[in-house]
Amino acid sequence: MNTSAPIPSPVASTPASETPSDAPSASAPPFKPDARVAWVAAEAPERAKVSNYPPPFAALMAGRSKRPLGDLFGLRNFGVNLTTLQPGAQSSLRHAHSRQDEFIYIIQGNPMLHTDAGATPLAPGMCAGFRAGSGDAHHLVNPGPEEVVYLEIGDRSAGDSASYPDDDLRAEKVEGGWRFLHKDGTPY
Repeated sequence: MNTSAPIPSPVASTPASETPSDAPSASAPPFKPDARVAWVAAEAPERAKVSNYPPPFAALMAGRSKRPLGDLFGLRNFGVNLTTLQPGAQSSLRHAHSRQDEFIYIIQGNPMLHTDAGATPLAPGMCAGFRAGSGDAHHLVNPGPEEVVYLEIGDRSAGDSASYPDDDLRAEKVEGGWRFLHKDGTPY
């Protein structure tokens, strides 16, 4: 196998929907066949929409970009994002899923993981997992001067919902996406 030949960069973007936590999408977009069997992850197309959160929460996701890697291959059972956080950015609002397991692996930078247990500093090579239904709300924040890059992996469980203990927000998985509600059930 010739390993010196560069892998072609992508030429078209496949849009992907987001979960409320902006973890990998809860249902894969329609798969468009591509002759590639491998991609350079950092060259994969970025997700066009920064966040599906309603205002004012969507603005809080400034400085975060995602490359939906799993969607490039038409994966249906789980999603994978290569996510970058600029200094001061956060991964999502602090949240917990009812049915979706999530896993993160830090590639670059030193984010702070915030969970119900408090703040935990992370470094390259570290990982963390969040079991569905645990109620342990979590998110990453980049407090440092350099970019944070990490992989986030989550399953695409039907019937998922997410709670946000710090915000007047909850989310329910519905056909084709997410419905965002106030905690009292009023839609956004």
